[in-house]
Amino acid sequence: MEQILAELTKMFPQINTALLTGIYVFARMIGFFRFAPVFNRKEMPGMIKIALALLMTVCFTSLIKPDAMGSEDSLLLSIILNFAVGAMIGYMAQLILLAIDAGADMINMQMGLSSAMVLDPTTSSQVSILTKIVSLLGVLIFIHLGGIYWLIRAFMRSFEIFPIFASSIPLAKIVSMDYLIKMTSNILYMGLQVASPILLATLGQDIILGVISKTAPQVNVFQLSFLFKPVLGAAIMIWILPMLVNVITDYFLSYANIF
Repeated sequence: MEQILAELTKMFPQINTALLTGIYVFARMIGFFRFAPVFNRKEMPGMIKIALALLMTVCFTSLIKPDAMGSEDSLLLSIILNFAVGAMIGYMAQLILLAIDAGADMINMQMGLSSAMVLDPTTSSQVSILTKIVSLLGVLIFIHLGGIYWLIRAFMRSFEIFPIFASSIPLAKIVSMDYLIKMTSNILYMGLQVASPILLATLGQDIILGVISKTAPQVNVFQLSFLFKPVLGAAIMIWILPMLVNVITDYFLSYANIF
């Protein structure tokens, strides 16, 4: 069998290049799926992810036109480099959705729901129910706006910046440090934008309860806060939900040009 394959590669050198290209594209696709939003969710079975990665590998391999691999290039090194490039692209896209999770964590803390925790299979960590709901809302809005198309387009453009048989990663072209700092700092900024109505409402409630505790010390303000904060926070969430969807939509659209 090995002799037949060796003779085929001599007769059809394109086969060898196509197979190597498919291996490298698949490695880049696996790294991309590991960190990219939507694709990295563990609710999707692993076999489905691998089958989708193989299908997309065939599509991308037929689209790109790679040069022949040099004889001195290392197969293992090229696989690792392609995996790292795909992981970097997926991680930068995931940073955009992390801002929504940050805002949900702030809302959860102010509403006093930190004790209601569930296991998030995507991050393998304990998160609150409210954080999970807002995170799923952000993912749905991302898909609705065409986020999957943005991710695939960014993955396709990565072959122009980092060719399939390249031996070094051009970090300055793939990751702009100024832009990366802006994205990471926007996690807190966007989180505050999402959580600001709840923060202001609970702050006003704390001020009112503080006044009550001074004017009527016999009232157990500490217990009242546990009762009023979740109810007030839920009411504010229902009221601002349409505005919250618009804020998240504008935030996603502002980053559409980076893909």
